[in-house]
Amino acid sequence: MGRAKEAGAEALTAVVDGAAAAARAVSQHADTAPAPFGAADEPTMAKPRTLSRGRAHHRLPDSARFALAVVLSFAISSLGRSFVDHCSDNEIGSITREGNSRTELFLLAARRLSGLALGWFADYDSYDLAALALLAHGPAIYLISVFYGIRAMTAGAYLSVDVVSAFLPFLLLRRLSGAHTAAPGIANRDIVADRGIQVLTSVHAALVYSVVLFLAGRYLLPSTLVLHFQGIPTILPAAEAPFLGLGSPTTLILSLLLGLAARTFIFTPLVATPRTSEDQKLAEFDPVNATLKETVAWNLWGYTTRTKVSLIRTAMAMLFTAVGTYLDTTLVIKGVEPYGAAVYASVWVTGALVTGVTLRYVGSI
Repeated sequence: MGRAKEAGAEALTAVVDGAAAAARAVSQHADTAPAPFGAADEPTMAKPRTLSRGRAHHRLPDSARFALAVVLSFAISSLGRSFVDHCSDNEIGSITREGNSRTELFLLAARRLSGLALGWFADYDSYDLAALALLAHGPAIYLISVFYGIRAMTAGAYLSVDVVSAFLPFLLLRRLSGAHTAAPGIANRDIVADRGIQVLTSVHAALVYSVVLFLAGRYLLPSTLVLHFQGIPTILPAAEAPFLGLGSPTTLILSLLLGLAARTFIFTPLVATPRTSEDQKLAEFDPVNATLKETVAWNLWGYTTRTKVSLIRTAMAMLFTAVGTYLDTTLVIKGVEPYGAAVYASVWVTGALVTGVTLRYVGSI
């Protein structure tokens, strides 16, 4: 058994090393490749989604880079979880379900694959994927640490594996956005690059999560945990939750991490979005002379570009939170009923919704 695990670890290490080497080779080739004909004569314009760390990863076909990112992500996740299990003497094994069916294992794998696909084809960068990983897996980590007695270090290690397995492949194979690098030429660069604003907006989002969690602990979670989380050791952290998580280091740390993730994924791209021609058309819209089709479109989706960015990213944060929290609880932790997992996930989805709405308001000031 031990030899099999060692062989598996060596195989996974070989996959990671090979994929990373391929990514470096692509980057070296791209850095030395000649510029396209006529490129030197074109004026350079700063574009939020095209500025990078200096690597032209687009030389490799997009589908090939995505496949490489998937392989890297699965390999890092598998290897990282095996390492954490070994170092913690499989501490989390005491609360996890045994003998997942093929359908359940397929759902867990499909969740990771679909998350990578959504991130890739939505043109998100490594910071976006790391933020989404925190939003998706943070609630389940909070549950096993606070209510199931798993050591905070072990739970944090699992969360780190999930974040790194989403962050590193995109870091190697997808350029950073201009918003996350505060590149010259992006809209509101002074706001994006201001450390004080970054801290304040992260704390603002963290406070929203803390308030939502406090209210849920007072009025919703205790009964749900008792009735639908069979074998849960305690519900006192929910029933006796202090205001804003004060006195609970785990709650404070996770709230800050989720606040940082929400600010990174929603607020920064929102503020860095420039005014477009569509905004001008929206301002000039005349409901009197508009056709029925134009009026319906204006009422349903007649928002500024920034508002659209905030709506889409808030919806994406809610989606990742809902799916990740539900599957991490109902398919991984033993004794959790589907209804209980759905109610627990709804608390964190509400946190993502309120955070997105309030960050849009802050961004409009």
